[in-house]
Amino acid sequence: MILADRQAAEIDGDFVVFLIGMRINRLWKLHRWWQLAGAMGGMIRELHQHPDMGLLHARTHLGFPGLMMVQYWRSFAQLQNYATRADAQHLPAWRNFNRMVGTNGDVGIWHETYLINAGQSESIYVNMPPYGLGRAGQLVPAQGRKSSAKGRLGH
Repeated sequence: MILADRQAAEIDGDFVVFLIGMRINRLWKLHRWWQLAGAMGGMIRELHQHPDMGLLHARTHLGFPGLMMVQYWRSFAQLQNYATRADAQHLPAWRNFNRMVGTNGDVGIWHETYLINAGQSESIYVNMPPYGLGRAGQLVPAQGRKSSAKGRLGH
């Protein structure tokens, strides 16, 4: 559903933006990178089935030679807990990556973590479906003080 009006995202409290990606360095090594990409899909399905684990929203962005996923988490503690849980899909996938690829150069992986304090983010969406932080939190009309970035940040 496309929302034509200007919308801003609101989210209660602190949250985490987690960027994670992979880069295909050797395209012909399909058996290495295809399995890794598939593992991320399984993890996201698992997290959607268990919202108490803390994932608020995730979206994949494709671009050759890699892909990136933007994830919104309720807290860093929940993100860290998921990454290290023996009964979740991440830890076995991480071990499998190290066994299959390690540092051989076939596939690169990376992540960046941003801890966002309450009130320290702003967004605007026009002619967009609910997207990004607007999916992780909620969308509200970007009117009054919310009509500018400065106002949305409370400055």
